[in-house]
Amino acid sequence: MTASRATPLVAALALSLAACGKSDKSSEKAIADTTSTPITPVVTTPAAAPGGSTAGAGSLALADVAGTWKMRTVPSSGSDTSPTLSTLTASGEAGGWKMKFANGLTVTARVTSMADSIVYEIGPYQSVRRKGVTVTTRGVLRKAGDKLVGTLVAHYTGGGPDSVVTMRSEGTKVQ
Repeated sequence: MTASRATPLVAALALSLAACGKSDKSSEKAIADTTSTPITPVVTTPAAAPGGSTAGAGSLALADVAGTWKMRTVPSSGSDTSPTLSTLTASGEAGGWKMKFANGLTVTARVTSMADSIVYEIGPYQSVRRKGVTVTTRGVLRKAGDKLVGTLVAHYTGGGPDSVVTMRSEGTKVQ
């Protein structure tokens, strides 16, 4: 390309860039107006929960469910709707939680309190629903009035289409 041909091309490119870089003051003002005000986070202090809970309103502390609970757990779907009965002993702390099944097997639960829920994991242990199979259960419990309600997912060893089962749990406090 010769210098005489390049000059008009460079001039056209320069004009295009200048037009692109031209500012629209009203657009800049609108953008400035919407971004110039800092966003202030809303901070609330939760009220004390009824019953002397150590957690804030809407929260569930481990101490709120301390005691002995009669639990009934049933699969959410499928043909097997027989209940698994157990007794949950809940301490007011993360340690000391035990689940005792109707057949006498007692297992330790690892628990934590998260907002309005108790999250737990038990196992691996010998399943009381499936002979000779190991299971690990993970679940969430919430307080609903005077009951503990929640769901759990049971992970059975061996794989297969029914190796993961979702169940519903409900418990009534006995002590």
